[in-house]
Amino acid sequence: MGNYTREQIIHMVEEEDVEFIRLQFTDMFGVLKNIAVPVSRLMKAMNNECTINASFIPGLDLEGDSDLFLHPDLSTFTILPWRPQQGKVARFICDLYHMDGTSCQNSPRTVLQRVVQRAREMGYELMVNPECEFFLFHTDENGMPTNVTHEKAGYMDTTPLDLGENARRDIILTLEEMGYDIDSSRHELAPAQHEIDFLYSDTQETADKIMTFKVAARTVAKRHGLHATFMPKPSANVDGSGMHIHMRLMKNGKNVFYDANDPMGLSVQAYQFIAGLMCHIKGMSALLNPLVNSYKRLITGFEAPFDITWSSCQRSAMIRVPYQRGEETTIELRSPDGAANPYLAFALCLAAGLHGIENQMQPPADVHVDVRKMSAEDKKKAGIDSLPANLSEALTELEKDEFIQNVLGKPLACSYVREKRREWESYMEQISEWELNRYLYCM
Repeated sequence: MGNYTREQIIHMVEEEDVEFIRLQFTDMFGVLKNIAVPVSRLMKAMNNECTINASFIPGLDLEGDSDLFLHPDLSTFTILPWRPQQGKVARFICDLYHMDGTSCQNSPRTVLQRVVQRAREMGYELMVNPECEFFLFHTDENGMPTNVTHEKAGYMDTTPLDLGENARRDIILTLEEMGYDIDSSRHELAPAQHEIDFLYSDTQETADKIMTFKVAARTVAKRHGLHATFMPKPSANVDGSGMHIHMRLMKNGKNVFYDANDPMGLSVQAYQFIAGLMCHIKGMSALLNPLVNSYKRLITGFEAPFDITWSSCQRSAMIRVPYQRGEETTIELRSPDGAANPYLAFALCLAAGLHGIENQMQPPADVHVDVRKMSAEDKKKAGIDSLPANLSEALTELEKDEFIQNVLGKPLACSYVREKRREWESYMEQISEWELNRYLYCM
């Protein structure tokens, strides 16, 4: 992200013939919202004078103040390369404030900022590198999304098998034009499934990038006659899309997860951080896996984890510690999916890890076998617990976890549970094609 001054932004707007400014923010579900103002209102926007009616934005109007002020983060200024080149469009990502000048505590970006500030008070900073998986499907004759693909490509395949390679390349070029650093990309396990990985950066910058990346991916895909979806499990009988979160905890410029004197090369803080994640992962799941559909990815027979384990040698574990050590020592959480609100996901991961450090928690022994091949009885004997089986169970776990509720803020947590309960109830009211095929004729 750029470290721009107001004067630099005004100069860029004039030089690039920008005509519209988008002021963006995110609701509690991770949906990007915005208002657009003409460039003549740029100074008004940068003076924090633009307002929104938050009464229709999920999770924001919880403090009796429906009018919120948009405070643009100047470092997020960028010109959107997919918009017209004559009369260009630029954007800011904004923080939300009340009329009295206090920040909106229910804004997901503010939730993350609170946790980041707490980490700084302890001397820590979390660096993250998400694996962003998504599908590229065909659209129908009306340009509407489908879950249809004609390709047969698999893991790391290339053209001509990988029919989405050109779209994936153009997504990356678009992101690079916006100043984003991309680490790598590839075709993933399932047909039409892709992955683009960023370089490590701090949690807020990475969350901002993910929100922009999703818009860029959908926009570029549409130009190729495709639809990019971050739905966790859009097709049966193939692997779903996750958002594995790779984490490095820094203190005074050093990675505190590493200890050369430990047999596994891990520090006391690394073990404690893992323990904190494992302690709160059930309550976190309602946010990390926020859809009814999310739990159709977390089932046996596929790559996504559903048991609460950690390992330095088993890739199937929920928490994996890759082999690299030294400054590259990493803790990877593999359960989140791309539907998660990245601001809330990173806030919860950091808060849970710090809770483990503060309370000197100890994780169970790391697993050395593929738990997916263990029987339920063997797992029970080994004390291996599982993630919630569905969204309703995850919401119940969130309601039981006071710590996670306090990280979110009780008003936001209550609003989130209430809205997601409605989503679950709506799902339960539906009769699926599977049920009709299974029961209609024989019962």
